[in-house]
Amino acid sequence: MPDTAVFDIDGTLVDSNYQHALAWFRAFRRFDLTMPVWRLHRAIGMGGDQFVQHVAGERTEREHGDDLRKAHGDEFDQLVDEVRPLEGARDLLEEIRRRGFRLALATSAKRAHAEHFLDLLGGSTVADDWVTSAEVERTKPAPDLIDAAMHAVEGRSAVFVGDSAWDCYAAGRLGIPTLGVRTGGWAAAELFDAGASAVYDSLPQLRSALDHTPLAAAD
Repeated sequence: MPDTAVFDIDGTLVDSNYQHALAWFRAFRRFDLTMPVWRLHRAIGMGGDQFVQHVAGERTEREHGDDLRKAHGDEFDQLVDEVRPLEGARDLLEEIRRRGFRLALATSAKRAHAEHFLDLLGGSTVADDWVTSAEVERTKPAPDLIDAAMHAVEGRSAVFVGDSAWDCYAAGRLGIPTLGVRTGGWAAAELFDAGASAVYDSLPQLRSALDHTPLAAAD
């Protein structure tokens, strides 16, 4: 039985994936590179350290990687005020704590954006701890963020909640089950194929089903 719940933030607790895709599109255009927005969206959930090479290749990463990541941050700053919490996010987090779980949040976002999202959610008052890309060497689909989040709350066994295939891959590499939510724009079949043990259309639906998941009650 798990004693810890680890939640992704972007696309899982806050509705930010499409703003990120647009920010990446604008960042690439600064370098006269036009990337299809659908392709950018499919990579949201990866951290910036993985993103550029995945969508644009090794040469683009070598020539522009750091500048693209900075440009994405600048562009996202222009959109961040449009990001809102997803329906039921705070209620779900509070219910997880009520059931006795340690609660950690893990995000590939830079710290300033993560702090903004936590303010939107009131996350700093309900979560035991949280980690960002600044605290790990590699972001998703590497498992470092989830591992760091577990260590931050001294968890022994965890369940991860995320919205993308990259979340499922990262948790799977640690042998941790993932509960998927479709709030990031991924199909249920895709999340199952990536390793999710269950998939829900929304956070309220997940909350109503907690008794039938490993998050029914903490060990």
